[in-house]
Amino acid sequence: MNETSRPIGTDNLLGIPPTRLPEDHPDVAVAAALADGADARDLAARYPASSLAWAELAQEAFDAEDPVAAYAYARTGYHRGLDALRRAGWKGQGPVPASHAPNRGFLKALALLGEAAGRIGERDEAERIRDFIHDADPSLLG
Repeated sequence: MNETSRPIGTDNLLGIPPTRLPEDHPDVAVAAALADGADARDLAARYPASSLAWAELAQEAFDAEDPVAAYAYARTGYHRGLDALRRAGWKGQGPVPASHAPNRGFLKALALLGEAAGRIGERDEAERIRDFIHDADPSLLG
């Protein structure tokens, strides 16, 4: 495909610049610690501003078949990420690219929140989150 024949929905038509969390965001340290085998619960206590630590706890709750706990952990990670995005200049819309490593913890928490919302019957919330993911980085919807 050439520049003028991209599929609809793949361009940032509003021209809003992507938001990238800073390279020193706590998710960077948490990702490294997780790769070294650290415990997500310990990391959430040590780095409470990390969306990734909370997302990992949400995933563990899903693995334990506890969607209510997964929802609570994912929501915490989501809100921590929103705070960080706002500090990075995000105005409530526009791209949050997954290609930028510090953004991935927030995006993981967001995706897990959507999944948890669906599992506990919050269909409207799950749909809003799907729309949010599409706006942030449509490649995540696969």
